[in-house]
Amino acid sequence: MPRRAPADAIALLKADHRKVENLFEKFQNAREDDRKRALVREICTELTIHAMIEEEIFYPACKGKIKDEELLDEGYVEHDGAKVLIAELLDGSPSDEFYDAKVTVLSEMIKHHVKEEERRSEGLFAQARDARLDMEALLDRLMARKEELTSKFGNGAKLPPPKTRSYTGHKLEQSHPVQVAA
Repeated sequence: MPRRAPADAIALLKADHRKVENLFEKFQNAREDDRKRALVREICTELTIHAMIEEEIFYPACKGKIKDEELLDEGYVEHDGAKVLIAELLDGSPSDEFYDAKVTVLSEMIKHHVKEEERRSEGLFAQARDARLDMEALLDRLMARKEELTSKFGNGAKLPPPKTRSYTGHKLEQSHPVQVAA
């Protein structure tokens, strides 16, 4: 049975959210390293493409139109945090220390981000609807860009390096064990 096309831009973005939530759930139940690696690759690809279409199309369409523009800034920062974990996971392996923990933290970050976007009346999506953005025109633009990115990265191709907006470029040093005098 063919998939039904989303009704508008928000329906598309929400469908992306549900897909990633499902993938995170599958990861939690996965036991074999190959399965975990494949799921992480799919999660990271879906999140990367989703963040790109939001940042390139949806967020700019909301700028200057919604009542709480702080939500856009928070969205960019949340995306940037996810991008760092995505890069770490893609460079890692299920046998690495902290791998599963990174997936768990990424899942929690995404749950929070989704909640902020989908919150009734005050969330980004509700405010975009209240601003009477042309959701059908946005859907066309989002879908076209998503299809382009999916054909480019959806079949195992290397994802682009993360581009962040909110990070200032400070480099964090690796933590070192604290030496305690005897």
